[in-house]
Amino acid sequence: MGYRRLSAFSFHRPLFVLCVWLCLLASLGSYAARLPDVLKDHGLLAQDDFVKVQNILEDSFRLPQAPVVLVFENDGAVAQSEWLEYIRLALDRVQSVRGLTQTVSPLNRAGLIDGDVAYALLGFAQPSYAMSGVIEELQSKLPQHGGIAVRLTGKTVVQNDVNRASAQDLKRAELIGIPAALIVLWAAFGGLVSALLPVLTGAAGVTVTMGVMYWIGARMELSHFVLNVVPMVGLALSIDFALMLVSRYREELARRAPEQAWQAAADTAGRAVMFSAACVVLGLAGVLLVPLPMFSTVAVGAMTVVAVSALAAVTLLPAMLSLAGRTVAAEKKRSASGRAWAGWSHYVMNRPVRMLLLSALLLFICLLPLRQMKLAIPDASSLPHGYESRKAAEAYAAHFAPPERSGVYLLTERTSADWSLNDWRRAYALVRRLESDPLVRGVDSVFSALGLKPEALYQASRKAALDPESGYASALRSYVTDNRMLIRAELEGGPGSEATMAWIRTWQRLGADPSAEFPFRLGGEAKYEQEIFDTVRSRLPRVLLYILAANYIVLYLAFRSLLLPVKAILMNIASLAGACGILVWIFQGGHFGMEPSSIAVMIPVFLFGLVFGISMDYGVFLLSRMYESYGTAGDNDAAVREGLASSGRVITSAAAILIVVTVPFALGDVVGVKQLGIGIAAAVALDATVVRLMLVPSLMKLLGRWNWWSPGRFP
Repeated sequence: MGYRRLSAFSFHRPLFVLCVWLCLLASLGSYAARLPDVLKDHGLLAQDDFVKVQNILEDSFRLPQAPVVLVFENDGAVAQSEWLEYIRLALDRVQSVRGLTQTVSPLNRAGLIDGDVAYALLGFAQPSYAMSGVIEELQSKLPQHGGIAVRLTGKTVVQNDVNRASAQDLKRAELIGIPAALIVLWAAFGGLVSALLPVLTGAAGVTVTMGVMYWIGARMELSHFVLNVVPMVGLALSIDFALMLVSRYREELARRAPEQAWQAAADTAGRAVMFSAACVVLGLAGVLLVPLPMFSTVAVGAMTVVAVSALAAVTLLPAMLSLAGRTVAAEKKRSASGRAWAGWSHYVMNRPVRMLLLSALLLFICLLPLRQMKLAIPDASSLPHGYESRKAAEAYAAHFAPPERSGVYLLTERTSADWSLNDWRRAYALVRRLESDPLVRGVDSVFSALGLKPEALYQASRKAALDPESGYASALRSYVTDNRMLIRAELEGGPGSEATMAWIRTWQRLGADPSAEFPFRLGGEAKYEQEIFDTVRSRLPRVLLYILAANYIVLYLAFRSLLLPVKAILMNIASLAGACGILVWIFQGGHFGMEPSSIAVMIPVFLFGLVFGISMDYGVFLLSRMYESYGTAGDNDAAVREGLASSGRVITSAAAILIVVTVPFALGDVVGVKQLGIGIAAAVALDATVVRLMLVPSLMKLLGRWNWWSPGRFP
């Protein structure tokens, strides 16, 4: 196969290969550092009615799409007149901020002041991902007052804080994860050089990938989540790939010359690495089926880093091993023996039923919290309490948007701007129908704002057309512009609640019905969350089916067995489900010092796409050793024992590396990053212990030679 020839060439021409990699690092390294500059927003946005309504609200009703929200809080000691004067002064000062296009002030629009709290909306021409400098400029222009606090929030400000926190989380995780991985490797190999080679391979793979992603980001929208996923996945897999190859190479050195030892390692462990990489890439390809930028771009980034990591494992690593051959050969004598794993293998094989029941019980305990899983769209609560944007968001929500209520826009569009009396009557009927809905707690419309019935509004609109400067004309423009009418409804229930989303789906069908007398579109935060949840839920079955089918095909090609791939896939599903249960217990239960929070909606998809392939990494390595032994002797029990004894230490080390690289992300500030890091670590820990070292060998013992059955090869 091609990778064997490539790895052999790299071992024979190490200086040439090293020069190629040094050139890649030199050319792409600087771009890797600039990757954050081309990343956009979170990318959790469906191009559906929400976006269309937002565009119309901005163009026709002067409501900014993603406004910066200024939240003013009076401590109660400042007189009302002085407080209002401060708000006027603050808004006057920010008018010079570059890109400002709209200002919605509490001084001239009702409903933006509640007691000692008020807010203003600022719209900007810059896209939300380019607002970092604007936010700093805004903060510098706000006047200081001892009794008045003014803070910035809104999706743009929160995302800017999330981006900064994510970058800090990445640095912190790398400072902890890389040295910890080196320590694990040193303990596994008993030598510093052997331990350094996988770390250098991983660092090179991640650096090159981030440079490549910079160029991809300059040509397409990349979610900012890429900044955390690429290093997290890249370091873990790169080091694991190199660990497997170095481990097998050192094992072969005991009975072969270095060149033959590497060739044997490439033929066995190298083959496992290639199939592992194929499983990971195919698993991530399934995530592309979710048509949201966050999922597609993160999948592209992770697939890229897996491909580069596999390339580094069969080119850069053999080149370094060739140059460090004598040192590695000397260190191999100090490596730990496999006696402990041979003893464990013997213990499991002699008690297959007992070990099967014990492992099933442990997985069942982990699964129990899964019933309470609650998914949510990340918001300001993703940040720690100390962030100003979160404080402002909580103050705004407490006074103007309580979490148990949802605001929805109904936007009607007519073919003509000439509103007849019958049009006003149909609009009024729609408003009355809304008001009679049991889930609706209030409706803000032109009828309630002016206190007029359809007939009077019809006359008022005719007068307003003749006198555009009249009071009626000004009030009408807030609700009616040309052929569009805006209606606001407040629902009982949070934006992400099932009741609210069911209401939106029902009314969306009513508004889109061709026979409807007054068609309309829906918008607002609740509509946004409904679109995201429905998009993920509708595509998830396809994603799962694709990942399962693709991995089955790869595993069948690897082992030529019909049953082994099924068992491997079921084991992966069990460990993933158990990891999700642990995630729910930790985050929703608020254990280990975590603030109680729902699980971010993208986490289960990412876990399945990432971990399903990642756990195949050492799963394939374990099965490869068993398959290798079975192909030689044809004895299932001997194959399981030998495979577990010879690969147990490597599997444990590989899992430990994945854990120490991902767990440090749990120390970060962004909840979504914490959940992904802990989710991967929990899945790997379950998979490498309960599943691979207990459940898999006990099942293989019980199935016997049926493990290796395929058409034409009946046991």
